[in-house]
Amino acid sequence: MSAWYVYLIECRDGSLYTGVAVDVERRYAEHVAGKGARYTRSHPPLRLLAQFPHPDRSSAQRAEYAIKQLSASAKRALCANAALSNAASAVPA
Repeated sequence: MSAWYVYLIECRDGSLYTGVAVDVERRYAEHVAGKGARYTRSHPPLRLLAQFPHPDRSSAQRAEYAIKQLSASAKRALCANAALSNAASAVPA
């Protein structure tokens, strides 16, 4: 069974988009091509900020909802913390 991911995209206008997908790279490419969500068609993506794995669609959607309730600054802090923890896990012990 495939993992589901919650992902955050920074748009060219500085806004943030949050979504769920099984294949984040494919979904991001759809957003870039203008074939993604309606929001990203009018707010083109700039970069993928973060992605968070979840064991199933239900938990990913619950996490997506919780993230969407956060302020933009809290969402950016969440992404920054994820980037730091990913960088730390890449450093050999």
